[in-house]
Amino acid sequence: MRSTVHERGTAAAWDVVRPPGPSRLAGVSMAGFRAASTAGPVDVHVVPHPAVTVVLEFGAGPLVVDTANGHRQRGDLVAGFLHGSLRVRGERVECVQVRLSPVVAHTVLGASPAELDHTVVALEDLWGRDAARLRQRLGEATSWQDRFTLAEALLTPRAEAGPSVDRQVAWAWHRITAGQGRVRIEELAAELGWSRTRLWSRFRSQIGLPPKRAAKLVRFDHAAHRLATGESPARIAAESGYVDQSHLHRDVLAFTGATPATVAGGQWLAVDAMAWD
Repeated sequence: MRSTVHERGTAAAWDVVRPPGPSRLAGVSMAGFRAASTAGPVDVHVVPHPAVTVVLEFGAGPLVVDTANGHRQRGDLVAGFLHGSLRVRGERVECVQVRLSPVVAHTVLGASPAELDHTVVALEDLWGRDAARLRQRLGEATSWQDRFTLAEALLTPRAEAGPSVDRQVAWAWHRITAGQGRVRIEELAAELGWSRTRLWSRFRSQIGLPPKRAAKLVRFDHAAHRLATGESPARIAAESGYVDQSHLHRDVLAFTGATPATVAGGQWLAVDAMAWD
């Protein structure tokens, strides 16, 4: 499916392409992005998401990412769980973006999400020459479907050969996401028959975030997407497990560095809605 999303207040636009069906790899999803060649430079602020992101860039670009702590990364990259402002910009950008559930991220990338938290790294640092080879082949491909196929072909053997998280940790993560972050960590530990400390330690080392922080990120993600549809912040707060509207405001500010109104009006969530389920 192909869609075009225009940046609010500018002439710039993204062409967004989704694969015809879900990935064969559990915990992996993809979308294709192309900045319209006649629309001028792209400059957007990214909203944090509960997944590890891989950007496979093959356009004339380059794609440039600036993080809140001043770090800059160009080209193919891996972004861990980021909090605060993340700026993506460039001209003639073309890329395949891959979202990895933290349950499979270590397996696919060869690096624990805990090592990637709050940072953006070059994909070459993790995959070596395979990253450059994939970039070349993506650039030579003549269709988005070919690009999705190439990306999945590279990910599959890595997913099959890498380490996996404990099934109890995977279960806890899926409970958090299924509940949209509205879960009590003590109850998860009790259902597993683990102490709270044991759950915290295993979850933090394998998923990359402490369980409570993961639940807050998942809850924020759902709230942010509801804000982008124009829903009332008060209603979202009441239905999403926040104490009140001020609590929602503080969470949005903590994750993005911006107010709920600014996040709701940002272009990134409009693109996000087109690219992912």
